Formats: sequence, C-alpha cells, structure tokens
Amino acid sequence: MHNQPLILIVEDEDTISNFISSMLASNGYRCVKTGSGREATAMTASHVPDLILLDLGLPDIDGTEVLKQIRLWTDIPVVVLSARGHEREKVEALDLGADDYITKPFGTSELLARIRTALRHSRNLGQRETVHNFSVGDLKIDYEKRSVRLSGQEVHLTPIEYKILVLLSRHVGKVLTHAFMIKEVWGPYASENQALRVNMANIRRKLELNPAEPRYILTEVGVGYRMAEE
Repeated sequence: MHNQPLILIVEDEDTISNFISSMLASNGYRCVKTGSGREATAMTASHVPDLILLDLGLPDIDGTEVLKQIRLWTDIPVVVLSARGHEREKVEALDLGADDYITKPFGTSELLARIRTALRHSRNLGQRETVHNFSVGDLKIDYEKRSVRLSGQEVHLTPIEYKILVLLSRHVGKVLTHAFMIKEVWGPYASENQALRVNMANIRRKLELNPAEPRYILTEVGVGYRMAEE
C-alpha cells in the first residue's frame, strides 16, 4: 500500500517538471506528470491524485479551463504554478477554485510549504465545522463561546469583525480572495470592498503588535488575505 500522497504535475516545460518531480520524490511524495491540459483532466479522473500542481500556460488548453473542468466534479486541492504574476490572473484562478497560487520562479521550501498547507486543508475540511477551538501563536478563538483571546486577554470584536476572523481561521493557510470574503460575510449580492478593508484594519489594530507587519492575518496584495498557520 502507498501511504505517500500522490501529486499530479501539469507542466509542459520538461526542465521544470523534472525538477519538481525529483524534489517531491526526495520529500516523500509520489508523482505523475503530464504537459497537456486535456490529459490532466483525464489523469485526474484515472489516478485520483491527492493534489494537483497546475501550470496555466499549457500548449493545448489554458490551465484555467483545466481548473474549471476539474472543479465540476472534484475538490482535489489544486496549487497553481504560473509565470503570470498579475493580480487579475491570481484572483481568477483562486475564484475558480484553486487552493493556492505560486508565481514562478519559486523556492523549494515555499512550494513544499504550500503543498503541505493545501493537503492539510483538504484533510481537515470535513472536520472543521465540528472543531470548537482555533489557536495560532497567542491568538485563541472559542467558536462555541464566540470569544477571542490574545495572550490570555479577551479581544472585543464587532459581529462583522468576528465573522471575518472566523472565516479566515476556518480556512487557515489558504488565500481567500476579496470577492469570496465579501460574499461569505455580506452575502452574494454585496459589494463591500471598502467595508472589508476598514474592518480588516480594525481587526489588525486589535490583534497585531505591529499592524504594518502582521503576524496573524497576511495580505496577498491585490488578491485577498490569508490566516497564518504558525
């Protein structure tokens, strides 16, 4: 039996694909590879990998189309690897269901960390609603009591601030786009970009020792926010 996670690498540049597969193999992962978007969809169904590393610039169909097709029937975590560094492309991929987005060139340690986060998030997704507490560093949230404590001291949040913090903590380690957060907090027809920014600034003032260098809630510029894992 194979206990190591299986990762599908969708990358048409052989040099990059071989580098990633060698690096993953040396870190305890099994790999299958393809440079074709259409093959990627078929291999997702036939191999049922634990995670997909998806390049967007594929020769046959765009990686975003692969992502759309995959998301019609599976929640397998997808980490996008792309040379496209524009915020618009990142937001589009994340809103289409990518779990994370790494811009090329990337470091080995960064890629491994993002893979671990995506796999952990996938395993915990079904259990997260039954978890009663969350903690990272000195920050602790008690979902049942609706209380937030920092270094043992209670933090007073407004209902909206608390809702935003819980949303981020339920998806710890994952980038949440502005659009996703607005929909979850204010509803599907809301347009509350300014309200989100204001509330986030207030939350940081209450939680962060230095709001300009946050420890708990990290900004993905132009894309959204991520709750730190440690």
